[in-house]
Amino acid sequence: SSSRHSLRSMSTSVPSTMRAAMVRETGDASMLKIEKDVPVPTPSDGQVLVKNEFAGINFIDTYHRSGLYKRDLPFIGGQEGGGVVAAVTPKAEKEGARVGDRVAYSVFGSYAEFTAVPAAKLLPVPEKVPLDVATACVVQGLTAHYLTSDCNAGLVKEGEWCLIHGVGGGTCQWAAQMAKLRGFKVIGTCAKGKQDVASKLGLDELIALEEVPGTSYEDYESMDVAKAVLEMTGGQGVKCVIDGIGKATLDISLDSLARRGVFISFGNASGAVPAFPPLRLIGKSAFLTRPKLLDYTVDRAELLYRANEIMQWLQDGKLSVSVDTAFPLDDAPQGHIYLEAGKSKGKVLYKI
Repeated sequence: SSSRHSLRSMSTSVPSTMRAAMVRETGDASMLKIEKDVPVPTPSDGQVLVKNEFAGINFIDTYHRSGLYKRDLPFIGGQEGGGVVAAVTPKAEKEGARVGDRVAYSVFGSYAEFTAVPAAKLLPVPEKVPLDVATACVVQGLTAHYLTSDCNAGLVKEGEWCLIHGVGGGTCQWAAQMAKLRGFKVIGTCAKGKQDVASKLGLDELIALEEVPGTSYEDYESMDVAKAVLEMTGGQGVKCVIDGIGKATLDISLDSLARRGVFISFGNASGAVPAFPPLRLIGKSAFLTRPKLLDYTVDRAELLYRANEIMQWLQDGKLSVSVDTAFPLDDAPQGHIYLEAGKSKGKVLYKI
């Protein structure tokens, strides 16, 4: 690993300590604590040091903090950020990284003033795209991109119907717009409280549901969604369902499919999908996939193909991104509380 001396850094020298939101023990949001004397990471050769302007808050961060997903303690929270390259190592420079580059990325430890990031993981951000929007696009944008492109294995074609659940929330706001950009006809579901956001996405049909009492989440038992979908599609059903809700929507998703349609189950906002027999797919000879982003960004080329297409759409004004709220990093617990309550109508960030 390179010593600090072989780092090329911005004219302002990089400090030795920084502010960061640390988790020393797992539990509720109060376990996310701001510490002011955390050592600034020293990038190993091939990495750069990014001075963060924003960090993205994702549901997976709350799972790491609560202990649902195990991590070695202590750790700096977050795995998504955006900012400016403050220092480069020789190998990173060979790969094209330069001090002053505007970048976004997904690696652990983004709830901090500085993060060491492998040059291979950097997403270049064009001048016309604001850094908060670019940060919002890393996990949610890339996820929406693969969900609406390669993940459906060509089983849905231009002009055919696609059902996307939860289009009032972050990832599926993106997915709904990208599905339209790809020429699909789109039906979205959302909570009535998020109808204002969902109605601006250019959907062909929107099913707005009552909220579960005392929450901001849509109640999928408040109406017969599958019946409505069949009516909207002339009795045919949809060629593709994109479902990040999980347990609450399993039956709706399967019952909404057209013949040889694909059920893309990518999330568990309402709990994990319970086991079910493959024979349930025989009604429509349906396909099922349970994907993750890592398998759709297998190398630098695939990562850039997705990121560059998204950045181009943003530059051309073809995608509208709603950054819901940016909490100051010093209010770190509040960001998690807000996300966990299901209140967001878009991306939730920390302003570093």
